[in-house]
Amino acid sequence: MGGGMEANENRFIEDWSSARENLKHNFRWTRRNLALVGIFGIAIPVLVYRGIVREFHMQDEDNGRLYRKFLRVILGDA
Repeated sequence: MGGGMEANENRFIEDWSSARENLKHNFRWTRRNLALVGIFGIAIPVLVYRGIVREFHMQDEDNGRLYRKFLRVILGDA
């Protein structure tokens, strides 16, 4: 059934997939990893949030309203 469909193994792909499967066993916290977590896990989300809040307040300003709490309006606690 479906003869002649053998897959050609690529050593580099096999090495990469093996390393990915065993990442939890080989991972170590280094300065570089901490910096990456700080940048992509904390700094960028905070900057995106501040940009969203700034845009939200600009809409209030354009419409002549007082500033509203951003999350209260989103979550329905207003």
